[in-house]
Amino acid sequence: MFELNSKLLNYAELIMKVGVNLQKGQSLHIRSSLESKELTRLLVEKAYNNGAKVVHVDWTDEQTSKIHYENAPLESLQTFPAWKALERNTLAEEKAAFISIVSEDPDAFANIASERLSASQRASAEALVPFRRLMQADQFSWTVVAAASPKWAAKVFPDVEEESQVNHLWEAIFAATRVTENNAVAAWEKHDAILHEKADALNALNIDELIYTAPGTNLTIGLPEGHIWTGGSSINADGHTFMANMPTEEVFTAPHKDRVNGFVSSTKPLSYSGNIIDDFTLTFKDGVIVDVKAAQGEDVLKQLINTDEGSKRLGEVALVPHDSPISNSNTLFYNTLFDENASNHLAIGSAYTFCLEGGKEMSPEETATHGLNESLTHVDFMIGSAEMNIDAKTHSGELVPIFRNGNWAF
Repeated sequence: MFELNSKLLNYAELIMKVGVNLQKGQSLHIRSSLESKELTRLLVEKAYNNGAKVVHVDWTDEQTSKIHYENAPLESLQTFPAWKALERNTLAEEKAAFISIVSEDPDAFANIASERLSASQRASAEALVPFRRLMQADQFSWTVVAAASPKWAAKVFPDVEEESQVNHLWEAIFAATRVTENNAVAAWEKHDAILHEKADALNALNIDELIYTAPGTNLTIGLPEGHIWTGGSSINADGHTFMANMPTEEVFTAPHKDRVNGFVSSTKPLSYSGNIIDDFTLTFKDGVIVDVKAAQGEDVLKQLINTDEGSKRLGEVALVPHDSPISNSNTLFYNTLFDENASNHLAIGSAYTFCLEGGKEMSPEETATHGLNESLTHVDFMIGSAEMNIDAKTHSGELVPIFRNGNWAF
């Protein structure tokens, strides 16, 4: 237990220094479940020790949420509290830092009608549009991290004795986030540099479109002119670096919302809104999803895709080699924060405006004219495998191998 507590302290320090890079006098907002109270309390203490102005904690509880989804009137689910939206949107405008701690049971809301879940998610997304736009333009520092919980651990490690499952999950989290390195901050700096080097190499290619081939996948994704590949750390409006996801192994950009054609199949289950969506295929025509098939969770997937017009299109294309730390761990986390960093992936919904030259200063109407997608949602899903090949067609017409057999080819 002492070793676990020691690693948890190091993890909290890493989140504060590398994740949000909290500055003296800055406010901090933490969104956490009751299952993650130990890590949350450590973060609150470290934030004040680092000179935080004030720390706001938004506590959640899956059991309470489940009761709400099952019993609340529909009109209640269709409304997001104005005071809660005001808090988040105002803190974003004031450039507070934001930490989101994920620890959800992947099956928490499996028996809730998808229409009720969708109504609640849409209400939340509509109320937090100002927050999301500022976030996607890198106006403030934010990070998503994880904490082990009993039900999540049981899902990931069903063959481990029950009393050891949570510790097993913590150790997997620590390994994926480099907490176990001798100097975790230095390890992150080195890893960050590698991701930026790969992004620079992709930007130098001047890619027009990407061509994906794999079992169940034959997809072409056009990229907007002026797109920017990025990975690792970002820089906020005040010039401070932060790491939006911990862990992260991806290099990504924004696709052109109207230039996606063909079909793509998932290679890992998607944990979304307390439900598992698995073994699904999406078919695209001129950027729009025109057909959906799923062996599990098809109704939930269709509700997601029908959130708004933008949720029928893609907002992110991300490259992750199959030969990467999380993939090589052979652990299926049933959590997108980890599983997306073990696999090439795409995202349904909104694009990040920082993936376009000058995009941070553009209005939504201006980014749309350049081909970026706008939506109330942004949901990543995994498509990579050891059998995936990706070619890049440049604006000069050259065909450049990007991935062969699931790994980098250049």
